[in-house]
Amino acid sequence: MKKIQIRKNYIVKIFFNNIFATVRKIGEMKRIIIVIVLFFNLVGNAQDNSVEKNIFGIQTGFFGVWITNETRLANKFSLRSEIGMDLGLAVNYGDDVTSLLIPTIRMEPRWHYNLDKRVEKGRSIKNNSSNFLALNFIYSPDWFYISKTDNINVIKTVVIIPKWAIKRNIGNSNFNYEAGFGIGYAVYLEDYFGDNGSAAVDLHARIGYTF
Repeated sequence: MKKIQIRKNYIVKIFFNNIFATVRKIGEMKRIIIVIVLFFNLVGNAQDNSVEKNIFGIQTGFFGVWITNETRLANKFSLRSEIGMDLGLAVNYGDDVTSLLIPTIRMEPRWHYNLDKRVEKGRSIKNNSSNFLALNFIYSPDWFYISKTDNINVIKTVVIIPKWAIKRNIGNSNFNYEAGFGIGYAVYLEDYFGDNGSAAVDLHARIGYTF
């Protein structure tokens, strides 16, 4: 009877050890599943709170008209590129001031730093609606100009301007607006009365449509 009791106790011990081991394994599996679920939730949120992969649009403002593209570089970073016509002023030797339109090419990396906050507050980030910091590179060639005045000498220029700006979609439409401000420097690629460059200001105010 004593031996049988010992054997029974041994079997019961093994049985409970197996149960505890199974429970531990189930607990480990639950933890793994929870980690996987949390991981995919984080990935999903990161994907949701991201700039658009690739968008095209057209914009106009007080200072010209532009065809634009924004390409995603990372979740919060995009590269804005555009070609258009900028409004400028020309002064001739008689000190007469005339307006003209000149072609420009822009490349502008943007950091959309408040996408997550906008999503948390239930606000739209459609078409990259956000606040952003940017570094604007502008090239103004001397290909041609549009003006009522002839014989204007267009100076080839490269402009670099860091700026802060906002972009907002108008309602649920594809219309949007941008506004911002920056101060930088313009480098003249040819002699301009002995000057090599000057300060440059970007008063960014546009309205546009995303296709």
